[in-house]
Amino acid sequence: MNLTATDALIVVDMQEDFMDGGTLEVKGARGLIPGLNRIVEIFSKRGLPIFFTRDYHPEDHCSFNEQGGPWPSHCVHGTKGVQFASGLLVPGVAEVVSKAQERDRDAYSAFYETWLGERISEMGVRRVLVAGVATEYCVLETVLDAIREGLNVFVLTDLVAAVTEEAGQEALKKMETFGARNVESTAVE
Repeated sequence: MNLTATDALIVVDMQEDFMDGGTLEVKGARGLIPGLNRIVEIFSKRGLPIFFTRDYHPEDHCSFNEQGGPWPSHCVHGTKGVQFASGLLVPGVAEVVSKAQERDRDAYSAFYETWLGERISEMGVRRVLVAGVATEYCVLETVLDAIREGLNVFVLTDLVAAVTEEAGQEALKKMETFGARNVESTAVE
């Protein structure tokens, strides 16, 4: 896969709380870091846009168990868990997309109530490569919204991790059904 000036990379939610041992761990997430760093370096050296998404919740976010939501408390701003994973290369030129910042609204997609769609359009991006966690939640919703934005989407299948393997495989199939292409990161040069 040859990269062009109309390509961008979206790295989804590679934060400490989602890493192995985190409050909402995605098994194997930390193992994605070397491969992600390789792709980030490729994009960085070519001056191509890189976006890192992150959950950025208030401490009483509606998605937390304590508020009746489905998840344990995670990625609360001001905590270690909200930080990008230790060892993950986040270049200074990368743009950070914070999502689900409102107490009463959740957001899995990096496009939901953020500036990402507008920014990508301004930059003339036509194709995005997506990686990160979790395959069946935030990666899935980000990919589907990117397709709705009219973007050509490639999911780097060896650089995503799921909460459950079965749900992750189903999510990859769903993304493909909606028009995403599933590829290995080794295809990116």
